[in-house]
Order: sequence, then structure tokens, then C-alpha cells
Amino acid sequence: MAWADLDAVAAIAAIGFPDHFEGRDCFENRLALNPSGCFILADGEGPPQGYLVAYPWTADAAPALNTLIDTIPHDASVMYLHDLALDPAVRGGGWSRPIVERLAADARAAGWPALTLVAVNDAAPFWERHGFVVEDPRGMVDKPAGYGPDARYMARQLTD
Repeated sequence: MAWADLDAVAAIAAIGFPDHFEGRDCFENRLALNPSGCFILADGEGPPQGYLVAYPWTADAAPALNTLIDTIPHDASVMYLHDLALDPAVRGGGWSRPIVERLAADARAAGWPALTLVAVNDAAPFWERHGFVVEDPRGMVDKPAGYGPDARYMARQLTD
């Protein structure tokens, strides 16, 4: 992902997550914090068709939606998959598996023991197909604002 992609990322996010708004400044913030975890999904040199954003975070926790983060937490212990979104025109076209596997391989190589995320919009079954399992950590009893009642904290272990 590059700075020039941020308008497209924000537009895709607005389509993919209309009930979980995050502005362009949020994506700009995440790109600044962890550029190696920010990806654009495109067909060759074509326009962005999707994106993935991930960064180190604290296990059993998730940041509030649409908030800026000053720094990666000093006690970060997992790679947090903040967002994966695709333009509706390419959904079901096999775009998600390669980028999720790339993120898992990169996180494993960097020594992170797990990927975590909060599934929204009843997406837990989608993430289960990518190796994630629903967890109910004590720290997530009161989910951060904005995730909604159907939100599920999920993890994918990367170590054997």
C-alpha cells in the first residue's frame, strides 16, 4: 500500500463496512505505523480492488474502530488483522486466501505466534475457512465501541 492508495482504500472500506465506519485518516495512521502490514489487492497495475491492513497488537484485545493509534503497544504479542475488504465486483474470486496466507507467512517469519482479528458482519464462518477460531477472551467481554453485537474475536495460531 502507498499513500496514493488511501482514497481508494477508504472508498472500499465504506462499501465493505457501512456500519463500521473508519475514515481515510485511520488508514493513513495504520500505514504510517506498520507499512509492511498494509497491502493493496489489484489485478496487475489496475486500480485497487481491495486491501488488507495488519499491525502488531496486544493479545485478547482490539483497538476501538476509527481511532488513531499513537504507537504500537509495547506489550504487542500478536499480529492483528485490522481489516480485509474487497470491492463487491471481485468478491468470491479467490482474492482473500493469497493475501491472508501471505500475512500469515510474514507474521510467522517475524516471530509472531498468532494472527488475531475481530470478525464483524457475521463473517466468522469466512474467517474459519482461513484457519481462525472464535475465542472468548476475558478482555473482550466488553468489545470496543463500534464493532456491534455480532462481533467475534478470532485467532489463528502460527506456531506448531
